Amino acid sequence: MPILRLAPPRAARPASGVLVALLVAIAGCGSTTPTGGPDGSSPASSIPSVPPSGAVSGAVSPPPSNVATPVPTPSPTPSYTNPPDPALERLIPGHVAGRTVNKPKSSEYGVTPGDVASAYGDLGVRFRSLAIAYVEPRLLSLYALRTEGDAVTTADLRPYLATAGQYVGIAGLHPEAWKRARVAGHDVWSRPEDNATAAGTMIYTWAADDQYVFLMIGTDRRVNKAMLEALPGDPPPPRPSPSPSATPLPSGSASPSATPASS
Repeated sequence: MPILRLAPPRAARPASGVLVALLVAIAGCGSTTPTGGPDGSSPASSIPSVPPSGAVSGAVSPPPSNVATPVPTPSPTPSYTNPPDPALERLIPGHVAGRTVNKPKSSEYGVTPGDVASAYGDLGVRFRSLAIAYVEPRLLSLYALRTEGDAVTTADLRPYLATAGQYVGIAGLHPEAWKRARVAGHDVWSRPEDNATAAGTMIYTWAADDQYVFLMIGTDRRVNKAMLEALPGDPPPPRPSPSPSATPLPSGSASPSATPASS
């Protein structure tokens, strides 16, 4: 019996009208604005533009990194160490008026330039070394200090007279008791004792050689004078010379500026 072989089925072909309707329906379901390129990426027109760094309107550009920021000069501070200062120590004599001057080493006492600085305000913070000396029995005490920075004169010490006196024993702050004087050829500030110090006490403070400041208290006039003579100091300021007086005109003579009267 012959075997019947079935032919493979043909693929169904839709009518051309149905195909057109299908394409129109698909197009109507989508957005009229294209949402992507052929490769699925967003078109350039739909990506918001970002301005380059530093170009944002109203933004303040930072200063260039190569411009140095000014740094203020630090103010000096009191020194609470007291290294040996041989040059300062050599200024102090070993004897005055026949008496021995005791000059202990800086390692033998606990006082520092910063401690004495409290008596001299803004100037005191510039003290960098201190030498102490004294004459027994309780005749004289001396503080010798070296400063740094600008030159210092005796006139510069005026704002600190009251506190300098208080530092060596004066009761209270009394600048009016100080007088500028010439002692042993030096320009100094001096003042006498008060009710808190021994009778006959004199206190002196002065500057020398643009860098030294001295503070001294003593009870013996002869010893005080000898110590002042031995230490450096600035000469007193010159006294103003009197202005030349005008030469009087002869009696009855007319002034050179007078204008003769017209006839």
